[in-house]
Amino acid sequence: MAFLDNSGDIILDAVLTDTGRLRLAQGDGSFKVTRFALGDDEINYGLYNKDHASGSAYYDLEVLQTPILEAFTNNAASLKTRLMSISRTNILFMPILKLNKNDVDSDTVGQNGYSKTFQREDKDVAGAVTSAKSDPKFYIAVDQDTFGALLYYRTSGAAPDNSYGPGEVKLRGVIQGYNAGADQRKDLVRIDQGLDTDQIAALLGLDSDLVETSFIIEMDYRLGRLKPVANDQVAPVNFIDDDNIATYYVTSADYVNTVRAPADANNAGSKKQEDLVSTDPQVFKGPRGSTVQFRIQASQELNSSTYLFTQLGSSEDADAANNLFGFLTGGNDKLVDGKTTYYLDTTIRVIGANTGFRLDIPVRYVKIA
Repeated sequence: MAFLDNSGDIILDAVLTDTGRLRLAQGDGSFKVTRFALGDDEINYGLYNKDHASGSAYYDLEVLQTPILEAFTNNAASLKTRLMSISRTNILFMPILKLNKNDVDSDTVGQNGYSKTFQREDKDVAGAVTSAKSDPKFYIAVDQDTFGALLYYRTSGAAPDNSYGPGEVKLRGVIQGYNAGADQRKDLVRIDQGLDTDQIAALLGLDSDLVETSFIIEMDYRLGRLKPVANDQVAPVNFIDDDNIATYYVTSADYVNTVRAPADANNAGSKKQEDLVSTDPQVFKGPRGSTVQFRIQASQELNSSTYLFTQLGSSEDADAANNLFGFLTGGNDKLVDGKTTYYLDTTIRVIGANTGFRLDIPVRYVKIA
């Protein structure tokens, strides 16, 4: 890898992806260029200087002379900012994706559960909070024992051996990464699309050519699988690259929904944006496009073994001081006493198939064994 020679007129550097190179090397006729993508990574448009003393020929000189790395084939690191073509010239704002972290459980807005990063709060028999832990990640409990420990364990120590019911613990942001059946809870990941501005009223809606109708979701296939919020049916994977990154292309209503406009608020037909706060929490003040929501299924390797945790992650005593979940040190509870907490951090990437905007979601797989 080196920097491009930008002393001349070279403005474009194209390479094959790793998959393209593989198919070319196979020589069996499977290699065929069917599509391409453009990106402007490393370009700082703020360097454009329309007040340059030497005239218009020098306005973009600093932009053109910016040191740029040669294009490389690793799809996980290239084209972070993709380009798209739009014929209209009146677009002032481009839509982005944002994680919608909320505590609302309402089927009336197309959301089937809580979209919240990890939060666990525990109370003693008197109702006093004895432990509170939070983390800006989504936690994936890889098996039922792990989820049960998080939901039932009591830090108060007043009644060990799982004597308390689940209502005494507030648990959010922990997705059941296994087939939970009738015991399935409603934690999920929700991402919204919209204009991050208050200069355009939300009531106007997002232009149809900017709305995402499909999303590309990428994750490490060694660790997890994609599944909808309504059931435990794992989604079919579209592609797995040489780095074990699985690509899912989702379009169905199981994943993608249209974000309700303010006119759809349930408060006497009011069109005020604030009326949506209680019924359908929003992260955009401007027009909204679509929303995608999903859950994660842990791989069989994580569910049944600690090998990948030891190779790629970390571990600690389940009741260690200042442990991940706020378990009481020496609490003498069979759910965690003498056990080890394994955890592995990764990201899940969500890309709008239309605009190319992408968002990385931090995820932590956890196992108590």
